[in-house]
Amino acid sequence: MFKESPGNPEKETIIGPSVRVEGDFIMDGNIIIDGTVCGTIKTSKDLTVGKPSVIFANIEAGNAIIAGEVQGNLLIHNRLELKATAKIFGDVATTIIDIEAGAILNGHCQMAEQEKSAKPSSIKQEKIALEDVPGSKKSKKINIV
Repeated sequence: MFKESPGNPEKETIIGPSVRVEGDFIMDGNIIIDGTVCGTIKTSKDLTVGKPSVIFANIEAGNAIIAGEVQGNLLIHNRLELKATAKIFGDVATTIIDIEAGAILNGHCQMAEQEKSAKPSSIKQEKIALEDVPGSKKSKKINIV
């Protein structure tokens, strides 16, 4: 579950394709998601969203590679890479963006200069709960943070 390489003690959290979780993920390590996540995701390191992933969450990360679907806002402090299979439904703030042909980005995109990082206040962040997921039978409520 956790990987540690000699000379680079980066820890990784992996959410597999059969996993569906709801909650707030706040950590300092790398995250790899191939399942479904509802809530918020925050890491100062790297986030990788695999092709089979469906994420209903606002995301903040140092760097991100997205190949799956994200419904929520993204605040990426350095580099955001959208693979051809990526589907983003939300606003994006980043310093560097790389979009492959075929990727979908439906939202506003704001880029900061290299010396300046994207400001968290520049994108209105909403907490996304399981109630907000299509097909959920719970009532809808959105908390603005």
